[in-house]
Parts: sequence; structure tokens; C-alpha cells
Amino acid sequence: MRKTLLASSPAARYAAGAAIGAGGVWCFAPFELYWLAPLVWLGFFQLLRAASTTRQAALAGLAFGLGFFLTGVSWVYVSLSVFGGMPWWLAGLAAFLFCAVMALFPMLAGALFKRWQPAEFWRQALYFAVLISAADWLRSWIFTGFPWLAVGYSQAPPSPLAGFAPLLGVHGLSLLVALSGALLVRWRFGLVFLAGLTAAGFGLRQIAWTTPDGEPISVALVQGNIPQEMKFEPAAFVHTLELYLDLVAQHPAQLTILPETAFPAFFDQLPTDYIEALKDTVRSRGGDLIAGTLSGDGERYWNSAISLGTSPLQSYSKTHLVPFGEVIPPGFSWFLDLAHIPLSAFTRGPKGQPPLAVAGRQVAINICYEDVFGEEIIGALPQAGILANLSNTAWFGHSLAQPQHLQIARMRAAETGRPMLRATNTGMTAIITADGSLQAVLAPFTTGVLHGSVRAYRGMTPYGTWGNRPFLVCLSLLLLISQFRRKY
Repeated sequence: MRKTLLASSPAARYAAGAAIGAGGVWCFAPFELYWLAPLVWLGFFQLLRAASTTRQAALAGLAFGLGFFLTGVSWVYVSLSVFGGMPWWLAGLAAFLFCAVMALFPMLAGALFKRWQPAEFWRQALYFAVLISAADWLRSWIFTGFPWLAVGYSQAPPSPLAGFAPLLGVHGLSLLVALSGALLVRWRFGLVFLAGLTAAGFGLRQIAWTTPDGEPISVALVQGNIPQEMKFEPAAFVHTLELYLDLVAQHPAQLTILPETAFPAFFDQLPTDYIEALKDTVRSRGGDLIAGTLSGDGERYWNSAISLGTSPLQSYSKTHLVPFGEVIPPGFSWFLDLAHIPLSAFTRGPKGQPPLAVAGRQVAINICYEDVFGEEIIGALPQAGILANLSNTAWFGHSLAQPQHLQIARMRAAETGRPMLRATNTGMTAIITADGSLQAVLAPFTTGVLHGSVRAYRGMTPYGTWGNRPFLVCLSLLLLISQFRRKY
């Protein structure tokens, strides 16, 4: 493969890079060809090795990144054009520029690889893996972070490598995947390494890092399937409230969860008799309800979740907001005039909010995009025994966003050793077990309620205790090893 790439023109290599990047999306949900991931990053490794200059390696990384992100997060265009009302050409340009910014991370990795490329193959492989995983980690926090499609997500359950998630988290998995791919250049050794890694991951999957705490509780996760174009329309408001009340009444459970902004209005402006009807319904069976709504104090407003029922009234407000969707950076107020996104100036909720005490359990709430950030999720541990995500991905239509988001949630469960309950407007509403396996899932774009039972868990995984620190230590050590030059 490398000889072919060396013989080809730079333009052909850039085209190959874009194609390899686009093919990388097949490693993730909904395709979940996790075994393909080492081969994809093998291809990228070979592209960088074949580059003659730092500039060529940087452009190869940019081409790979453009192919990867333009294919994998094409749903950005859907949210801006179809539901945001932005002209198609401007939405296309905005989506392209967003993907181009994301492609700067593999571009940087490519440039750094060629600039300080070690002479020995083994150190090249280590250095490549360090750069790929470091780029993913950097992307997870810079400019508030966008870690979507980090390489390690391709190894969420059912991949046997998911066994490493409770130890090293998603970025540690990125490191292992990139290293496996690079070592496949020496295919016999690479296959042995990958087989050993797979066996180790399978063995780690058998370890119960956390243990059940208490008896199972019944849950009902409501999927309203309210079209995004109707969600904030006054004419649909009464229908929305009636739909959720009917679904709650028809599907009793100890814990009922409604999606993000299920009540598309400020909570204190909802009809009093409606709130009392919901309370009476869930109290009559000794249960609790968590629902997404809006809260405010007259000057500021929050994307919130509130609890109603047997337990006292409690709330959680989203802390990690989506740039351009929930918070507009300074100087971009013109974006609101073009995108027509309602409620795009939320206030961040306070840090360190406690889990909600509902149905006799401690439930840590995260809203939509927040479950993409593993180190923020573990902030609720060890108090929380259950994780719950309330989402509205109707903004992204029939796209890859929903299955990709479900895959991300499965990684959070595997990292923390906690079950994850997902209540979404249009999908994917699901119950995820403490090891990241899917217990049950509703078909997307249907109105329904997912029933099941779930147990709280106690104890801590290594990742739950240390977060990304073990990964960063490994990253630093491998970087030193890759750049160490023996002197004779």
C-alpha cells in the first residue's frame, strides 16, 4: 500500500485521504463496524508516512478530516437549513466551514507527525497513536469542545475493546485503535498485537467494576415525537401538553422521564391545573416524574429538568451549552437573524448540581449534548447510582446524529459503571445497562413509551475516579518513548 501511495501524486493522495476519512464513518453507529477502525487509521498512518514534506502531511490530514467530518456530521446542515430556516447555500457554507475547523485537528496531527517523525517504525507507530488521541482530546475541550466522533467511540459496546473504557475512557480507546492500525503495517506483528488487545478487552469486560445497589425500579421513558417545526408553535402547545399527560397516565412506573423541553414553555407559566394533574397522576402510584422544560428569573433562562411526584420538587439546569444553538459567542448576533433558532441565549446552570433524589434513587441528569463530555459526567459520582439523559435531536432529522448520540451514551455507561436512561423526543430512547449494553430501545420517529426496570449501581470504575488522568499519563510516557533517541 505504501509503495502505491509513494508513487502517486500528492493530489491523488489527498483524494485517497478524503476517501479513507469518509470510510471511517462506517466504524461508528449506526453501522458499528468497529473492526474496521484499525484499518481506517492504518490508511491514514500510511498517508502520513508517504508524505514528502510537512506541508504534504498537513494537507493529507486536512483531506482526511474533511472526508471524515463532512460525512460524519452532515446533520449540521440539516439543523441549519431544514429546521433553522437558513438559506440552503448559507447553511451549506456554514456546515462546510464547521467541518473544516474540525478537520484542522487531524491536519495538525499530520503536520506534527512529519515534522518530528521518528526514524524507527515502532516509534513512528507510537507517535502516530499519541497524536491521533491527543487531537481527539484537544477537540474535546478547546472552544468549549466538540468531541463527537472521537476515534474511541467506534469501540463502544459491543466491541470487545470496550473493556478498556472503565480504565482509560474514550480517549484511551482512541489511543489503542490508532496504535493497532499503525502496527498493522507489519501485519504479522500487528495482528498478534490486535488479537492480544482484543482478548484483554474481552477479559476486562468480565470485570464488574460496580455493583447493584438496591432493588430494581420500574421506568417509563416517553418519546413524544413532536416535529421540530411544531415544537414551539403556539397552535401545537395544548396538543403537546395533552399528549404527554396521556402517555404518563397510560404507562405507570416508579420513575417516568420525559425528553428535553417536553414542556416548550417556562415552567412557572404552565397551567397550574396541568401541573397538578401530572403530580396527582404520578403520586397516585407512588412514583416520580422528570421532565425537560424552561426556567427563568425574568432576565436569564435555563434549559432545565424538573421533578414532580412523591419526592420534593427538584431541578437541574444544563451547564454545558451548545455554541450557536444555545449560546451565541460575542460578535455572532447576526447568526440569530439568519438561523431563526428559538431560545439561543441560555444561561449556564451552576456547576456541582446534585443528583435528583427520585423513586428512592439518586439520578444524575444530563441534557442532550452534555453526555458527550465524560469528565463532566463523572462529577456526579459516586452519589448518583443512575444516569439519565434528556434529549431533543429532532433538530437533525433522519440523519446519523441520533444513532451516534446513542453510541456516545453507551460509552458513558461503560466508563462509569452506571446504567443510562435516555428519554428523547424523536429517538433514540433507550435503556443502557451499566456495562454499556443496550437493554431496550424504541424505534425512532415513533410516539411511544419504553418500559423496563433498572437498578442503581454503587462503586467506582478507575475512569470514574481519575477521569482522563491515566490516559494523559500514558500519552505523555508514549510521547517520550516515541521521541527518545538512543546515543551510541
